[in-house]
Amino acid sequence: MDKPSSSSYLVCALLVAGTVLALAGIDLVLPAIPTLPETLTTNEAMAQLVLAAFVLGVALGLLVFGALGARFPRRWILVSALFAYALLSALCALVSDIHSLIVLRFLQGLVSAAPTVFTPVIINALFNQTTATKVLGLLASIESLVPAAAPLAGLWLLKLGGWQSSFWVLAVLTFVLAIGIGLLGKNIPDDSKRENKGSYMRLLKSKVYLRYALSQAMVLAGLLVFVFAAPAVIVHTMDGTLMQFIIMQMVGVAFFILGANLSGSLVSRWGAERVIMTGTLIASLGALLLFIYSIAGRNDPTMLVYIFPFMNFGLGIRGPAGFLRAIIAGAGDDDRASSLMFLAITILSAGGTAILAPFIEDGLFALCLATLIIQATASILLVALPKLEEN
Repeated sequence: MDKPSSSSYLVCALLVAGTVLALAGIDLVLPAIPTLPETLTTNEAMAQLVLAAFVLGVALGLLVFGALGARFPRRWILVSALFAYALLSALCALVSDIHSLIVLRFLQGLVSAAPTVFTPVIINALFNQTTATKVLGLLASIESLVPAAAPLAGLWLLKLGGWQSSFWVLAVLTFVLAIGIGLLGKNIPDDSKRENKGSYMRLLKSKVYLRYALSQAMVLAGLLVFVFAAPAVIVHTMDGTLMQFIIMQMVGVAFFILGANLSGSLVSRWGAERVIMTGTLIASLGALLLFIYSIAGRNDPTMLVYIFPFMNFGLGIRGPAGFLRAIIAGAGDDDRASSLMFLAITILSAGGTAILAPFIEDGLFALCLATLIIQATASILLVALPKLEEN
């Protein structure tokens, strides 16, 4: 593959902005949720549906855009989805009742899935494997900062202009981004004329694809299940504080960024397969150490700061390479391969959290056991399922 042009990197920058704005659809709006019962004359349960509707929309959108990408030019799908996201964000800011807001949030979540599906696919098409791994590592690093930075920005916007201000910011920024991609994204690869359109069923029957997609989903889901339950476990069963959870998260994100930015260099030295296996085993080791700590009867949340980063570092190392191998394993059905992998991450994370919920009161042991099962399954999948055949 020829040396990437400056326009390729410009396209990547625009795509990164798109994925950040898609993620911000939850995190930027999050601080406004507690104010909705009073401002929209509703209750807390209905206010939470504002978040749930967005997530449900994303899940459906992953499947929709995975199918559309094989039939229509990606550039114009992206532009259309971003314009729709901007319009729906503006409409969210204008509504005066909770039911309309919930419906609009579902639609907003649906169209927000487009950058998530297409970004890794386009990066894979624009660069060679080593460069694409490095670019995806940088993308993952930026995305990992969104859950920390966006709520702070959302809180500032809430104080500045009320709950609607976050939606207005999303509307304006996404509108500008849609214009930018429309004008500057001429070298976005287009597979819409490819004869073999593929199908989701073909991917689900492919053991090679499942090896990479499911192991990737398991490693990330294991980490997310731990993160989602950790605040309750730390505060209610370990007599800790939210600050201890925040410190754990900050250290974990730092190690994830370190691993993600090392991934490309490691792939060029060791090859993708060794990097994927190494990262997965490191993440599994972190889960095992947490489980051992839990059965030892220790109850100091401070120790989590030292053990939890193993999972983050392992995910960071294998993440970019794992994404690329899953897309390659799609055998030309790149868009569906990307969307199905993200859908697996969503389902496993949400499902694992829901299954664990009744056992949260059992404390760190139940949480670490669930995390270990998920992470160990990722390692087993890498051993049990066939690899890609090298050219």
